[in-house]
Amino acid sequence: MHIGNVSFDSPFLLAPLAGVSDSPFRRLAREQGAAGVYTEMVSSDGLMRKSRATLDYCRFEPEERPLGIQLFGSDPEVMAAATRVLCELPAERRPDLIDINMGCPVRKVVKRSAGAALLNDLPLIRAIVSRMAGVSAVPVTAKIRLGWDGGSQNVVEVARALEASGAQAVAIHARTRAEKFEGHAHWEMIAEAKRSVGIPVIGNGDVRTAEDAVRMLESTGCDAVMVGRAAFGDPWVFRRARALLERGERLPPPTAAERLATGVRHLGMLAETVGPELAAREMRKHVAWYIKGLPHSARVREQVNRTRGVDEMAALLRAYLEELARGGTGAPGGAPAAAAAEGAVAAG
Repeated sequence: MHIGNVSFDSPFLLAPLAGVSDSPFRRLAREQGAAGVYTEMVSSDGLMRKSRATLDYCRFEPEERPLGIQLFGSDPEVMAAATRVLCELPAERRPDLIDINMGCPVRKVVKRSAGAALLNDLPLIRAIVSRMAGVSAVPVTAKIRLGWDGGSQNVVEVARALEASGAQAVAIHARTRAEKFEGHAHWEMIAEAKRSVGIPVIGNGDVRTAEDAVRMLESTGCDAVMVGRAAFGDPWVFRRARALLERGERLPPPTAAERLATGVRHLGMLAETVGPELAAREMRKHVAWYIKGLPHSARVREQVNRTRGVDEMAALLRAYLEELARGGTGAPGGAPAAAAAEGAVAAG
């Protein structure tokens, strides 16, 4: 797939995920086969003011490319100014894509006429995209939903407006804003939008497994699939999806040893990125995802939530891995697995 001059070596992308898709998470997804990744949404107002905190959200490592930075906002001039700020960064810090959030259903976002609220205003969508595309040195894309609610499913009209205004791809979460993340995603609407525009269409919604990702490609004709919550604690989902699509091979899920060792490594990467104190807090949710379904995971999750630092959390995870290895509950290799986890901490 190509978006403008940006090439992707597979059709499986990591979605922009608020509070989740930070740099370590994105790097792990890329290592496991994600063809491209996106930042969590970034304030266009903060970027326009060149806020240090906002610019820090936009930092990434070279191995994350191709990478898109997702902006949210509703003022065409502010969105264009934020786009200029990103495009004027040194080449090594400039993203490959700039994405517009037109799908976030959260009240505090839509109250600012941003996110999914934009779906109610086609003239404003056209103004935002045309202003951004006119000043951008990289492709501008958008992530949308089917519409505001069941009575206003205007996904085809929005996709056409995006294309006509200069967007070079559109990602579609196949639910309305009213549905949020509930019920079943309406994949047939992705197919309808795909038939209506010439730019790449990326499908999203109810992709819980590698099989779902491949099925979405085949059933909708979309150009790529954006994986979100399925990657929580499981960056290997991209590897499994690629193996299934490219070779018809169904890879096994990661072992407990792989999950725990990667969790420890993730913790070390996060500590390097944001510092040990914040890393320990941010990592709690990730640990819960890495250990979900493992023996005694509820007890370990409670212990993790009481830890006060990176070293304490890493020691707890190493001890848990050794416990699983001794019990023969999915951590083959025992001592080598524990040693791998310890090595990951040392390296981080």
